[in-house]
Amino acid sequence: MTATSTSSTVVDDDPRDLPLGLGGAALAVTAWSTGTILAKWLDMGAMAIGVYRFGTFFLLLLLWMRLRRVPISLHMLRASAWGGVALGLDIVFFFSAVKETSIVNATVIGSLQPILVGVIAWRFFGERIRRVDAAWALVALVGAFVVVRSGTNDEVTSWQGDLLALCAMFAWSGYFIASRRAKGVVSPQQFTAGTSFWTALICLPVGLAVGQDMSLPSAENWFWLGVMIATSGVIGHTLMNWSLQRIPLWVGSTFTLFIPVGSALLAWLFLDETVSIPQALAMAAVIGALAMIVRGQTGPAPDEVPPAASGTANAT
Repeated sequence: MTATSTSSTVVDDDPRDLPLGLGGAALAVTAWSTGTILAKWLDMGAMAIGVYRFGTFFLLLLLWMRLRRVPISLHMLRASAWGGVALGLDIVFFFSAVKETSIVNATVIGSLQPILVGVIAWRFFGERIRRVDAAWALVALVGAFVVVRSGTNDEVTSWQGDLLALCAMFAWSGYFIASRRAKGVVSPQQFTAGTSFWTALICLPVGLAVGQDMSLPSAENWFWLGVMIATSGVIGHTLMNWSLQRIPLWVGSTFTLFIPVGSALLAWLFLDETVSIPQALAMAAVIGALAMIVRGQTGPAPDEVPPAASGTANAT
């Protein structure tokens, strides 16, 4: 990768792209927050869900692209390979991690993604994070930690599981970076289709190796898979990949801190799970901090974090 000079508030020449991209990213992470809830209604192993969810999504995208006369080629699969491998490994590592360590540890470690992506966005994409945005990102990060920590009582931990969760975080970061690097190489739709193909291809042998039932889903499971494809797939992955071509990479990554907030709210609404006062306050803090970051991206540009301080500022 080569560094480019890109402001944190300007990604494309079209002035409409930034607000549209911010809105798309917000919708994407909201859709992703439904995944945890939907998984509770699926009587399938994690790898089987990955195969049928992304495999079916890939076929549906191919059909849609054919109807829209969007090019389908081996170039599309080659250009999306690293993103698909990263997303597939994220699924494998994360669901392996939660078997060895607590869901709290795995989720909190995964929430560190904006730190890694922020550093890479500065170093290789020339993005600058303003001091005020770095402060709000820190508020959102701490709030996400509190939401996760307050909502789970699972105390089973191990360093092996934490290491797997760390690998999942690196893989999830790689997916975002690959999506941004695909700009100008393939369209966001082509990238989403290609990554879906590679993700399903990775989950299949892993599922067989660990002995999961990879047989065809039941009618009820197909229904919930369809809902998951429509939300996490069509709205989540498609919109985020589209948005990452229009907004700073670090902003898209920071938006993912809303996922545990959205999941907790949906669990409260549909699964009768309780929300404690600390959780509610932390949720409000995350939503408010992300709103301030959005406002900062579309408002006048104050001081930026200088490159010499980027190691600290991008980590928040």
